[in-house]
Amino acid sequence: MHQRAYRSIPGPRELPFVGSVHRRFSSPLDFFESLKRDHGDAARFSLFNERFVLFSDPAMVNEVLVTKQHSFRKGRALEGARLFLGNSLLVSEGEEHARQRRLIQPAFHRGRIAGYAQVMAERARRWTESRRKGEELDLAVEMNRLTLAVVGETLFGSQVDADAHAVAESLTVVIENFSRMLLPFWKLIQRLPTAANRRLFEAQRRLDETIFRLISARRREGRDHGDLLSMLLEAEDAENPQKRLTDSEVRDQAMTLFLAGHETTANALAWTWHLLSRHEEARARMKAEIDAALGPDRLPGLEDTARLPYTRAVFSESMRLFPPVWVIGRRALEDVIIGEYEVPRRTIVITSQYVIHRDERFWPRALEFRPERWLDEQAQAARPKLAYFPFGGGARVCIGDAFAWAEGIILLAVMARRWRFEAVPGHVPGLNPTVTLRPKHGLKMITRQA
Repeated sequence: MHQRAYRSIPGPRELPFVGSVHRRFSSPLDFFESLKRDHGDAARFSLFNERFVLFSDPAMVNEVLVTKQHSFRKGRALEGARLFLGNSLLVSEGEEHARQRRLIQPAFHRGRIAGYAQVMAERARRWTESRRKGEELDLAVEMNRLTLAVVGETLFGSQVDADAHAVAESLTVVIENFSRMLLPFWKLIQRLPTAANRRLFEAQRRLDETIFRLISARRREGRDHGDLLSMLLEAEDAENPQKRLTDSEVRDQAMTLFLAGHETTANALAWTWHLLSRHEEARARMKAEIDAALGPDRLPGLEDTARLPYTRAVFSESMRLFPPVWVIGRRALEDVIIGEYEVPRRTIVITSQYVIHRDERFWPRALEFRPERWLDEQAQAARPKLAYFPFGGGARVCIGDAFAWAEGIILLAVMARRWRFEAVPGHVPGLNPTVTLRPKHGLKMITRQA
């Protein structure tokens, strides 16, 4: 019996070191799109003596993230992120990851999310009522503050409000440094007495101080506040009921949920408002649906999200065109076959939501904002699995995806009922693909009556 011959992965014959590093880190979206365009669904390249492969076929992505996920672990960026996130759910591996997920999962059951939905709606109401007609604002900043308020209250209760500004600034510093963690000498770089490092470690110190203070206060009180922090403190592992999370473990999980729980949704909402400002027909249709479902005053609850299919479609389409998490990296633990290709051990495998979500094979008229595509059940059924994966896939799919969907739809529903947003003339937001896909120059908007 003949052994099947697998193909080597194509790629540029030679990537000049300086030029490739510049392109990878200054224009990564263009870099990955050019690799796919020039070399197909499997493209290799090398940087810093590391081997990389970009897979742009949903079937191969499914193998990496789902069917052969045990042949991979987290990629380089999150290896470096351990310094700030500890051994939390986002960076842990294997049995430890499974244990942590079991402990945290009850915090995201539907009953709990229904309670969080009330916080989401109330925070959106406060934001909406604080705005003035004709006001100029940066919606990227405003959505960051709003989602921070939501995750702050759902995670820590209202106690975090007084620290919200300092926390937001500190989280921004940490997020902006994630790209540095891709560098091969990151562990050495972080020890240098540079201004950037001082800012980074001061941000970490402030975050730790805030979170440990809240944990300590909760331990003293000893009662359930109905928020995520209470769940973490009381969480029991069904397989080992005596083992609970230590303060350091609670800190790691809280830091991760704090970071992931507001950054991605804030960017998703900012890009949604950007798109709606350019597509008045879609905005008007969404508002009409919201008005019909909720009336003039009632705040939405979790159950209302099912009554807003077009609003959900708008949010889905925004995350297709501008996925908050735009790239996922995995490192091969062993030699593994993906599709028709051999992936050697230690290769870093990259899958890009940004690239696949804009592929004409899976998304006709891919560059157009067309929310109605999400209302076509036949087209959705025909689409390959993982042609759309804004929250990842497999065992490591984002644990808070239901929270994020609820938050996005509820915040849109409350805000759009009263306001629409008009782009400041001449303002171009640009793309800033760091750990998430942010507007590079903010999102300068003017409030108008809806």
